[in-house]
Amino acid sequence: MIAIIGLGNPGKNYEKTVHNLGYMALDYFADRHNCQFSKSKYSGKVAEVVIGGEKVILIKPETYMNLSGKSVVEVMNMHKLDPSMILVLSDDIDLNFGAIRVRSKGSAGTHNGLRDIVGRIGEGFPRIRIGAGRPESGDLASYVLSRISDNRLQELDVTMDKVANIIELFVKNKTVEGIDVNRV
Repeated sequence: MIAIIGLGNPGKNYEKTVHNLGYMALDYFADRHNCQFSKSKYSGKVAEVVIGGEKVILIKPETYMNLSGKSVVEVMNMHKLDPSMILVLSDDIDLNFGAIRVRSKGSAGTHNGLRDIVGRIGEGFPRIRIGAGRPESGDLASYVLSRISDNRLQELDVTMDKVANIIELFVKNKTVEGIDVNRV
């Protein structure tokens, strides 16, 4: 079993905001596999799908970004998952908008949701970071909570497709090692 966690903030007022790129990527993946987030479990909205014989749990934590690790710990404990079987999707302000970075482990960087997960389970979990870019001016907190323009949302189609491909490779290979984001 594998768990894919998309980070974001719950509620209509946070939909399609910069900080919800993890949610958006997970929604895209769920749509591709015709599954719906219909359950409330692990302090989040949950969908399940079987890919290549592997059960995959998709989770969008509803704890708000800064407490995302709560969902991760709950699913790990319930299913006795190793951190290497948890794939986390998040935004990253240090990447250009729409860029993708894949890592098998590492620090949280400047991301509070990742910081909470690292604080609870350590750095040994794979993650896909989706470039949010930085604001040209103004407050960073306001920027990450701002809505993404329709033009920028269209730009994300290619990114979300690549992220879904990377998730599928992770499910198949049980690792993100060797994945070239330019070739997916």
